[in-house]
Amino acid sequence: MCRLYGLRANEATKVECTLVRAQNALLLQSRGDLRGLDHPDGWGIGVYEDGTPVVERRATAAHADLHFSVTAERVFSPTVIAHVRRATVGIPVLNNTHPFAHGAWTFAHNGTVTGFGELAGRMEREIPGDLLRYRLGSTDSELAFYWLLARLQRAGVRGGAHDSGTAALVQVVARSVRELASWCEAAAPAETPKLNFLLTDGHTLVATRWNNSLSWVQRRGVHDCEICGIPHVHHHPEVPYRAVVVASEAISHEDWQEVPNHSILFTNGSIETSIRSL
Repeated sequence: MCRLYGLRANEATKVECTLVRAQNALLLQSRGDLRGLDHPDGWGIGVYEDGTPVVERRATAAHADLHFSVTAERVFSPTVIAHVRRATVGIPVLNNTHPFAHGAWTFAHNGTVTGFGELAGRMEREIPGDLLRYRLGSTDSELAFYWLLARLQRAGVRGGAHDSGTAALVQVVARSVRELASWCEAAAPAETPKLNFLLTDGHTLVATRWNNSLSWVQRRGVHDCEICGIPHVHHHPEVPYRAVVVASEAISHEDWQEVPNHSILFTNGSIETSIRSL
């Protein structure tokens, strides 16, 4: 059971306070979340540079690794995915650390694919060999990522700045989560699948909530940060600032809203955001 964070904004945004200094920053959640659970088994922060994901990961606890704060301090990007890990499937090593990236896509997972021992082969058979060979770790999460990518490829969703397939992306992810949940329930009926997925190509962002906590907040206009007192955007005065943040737990004193269970939240390149039932 992990904790995740995603930002999608129409202008590059600094996230150091959110990840390190806020009342419930991801750094603090790595030591203990609102349930009292720690997340000591790795951390990762992914951003986009010239349309390409760049991910920094360590298989150490964020609260015990100064490099987490150093990395968060220098992040200035319109799209960010961050994650602190509490291992369930796969040991705490770098190749099992989120977020995972491939092509234009970045992915993080909070939860567990229950019945994974039975389902792994079934998922692998859906993934073309030239895609599956990029899988380096042993987690259910990384395999779920490539399983989703295979389904997106078959649907013609490429990702990236020139892909206008937001509706197709949402449809594929929604259908896949429902289907995977049904497989989990059949393979391990005594366990509860937890499939909170966060996926972005740097332009569109989708987040699913399936049996784990997830909240979100909208930001409209440039405001002074409640933590450091300065705005986090090098703002263009002719562009109304818009941003959406999703996280496993509310991070700040802003007006966070809970994403309903068994729902998908998605935001497009214009930061137009919707939530619909899965």
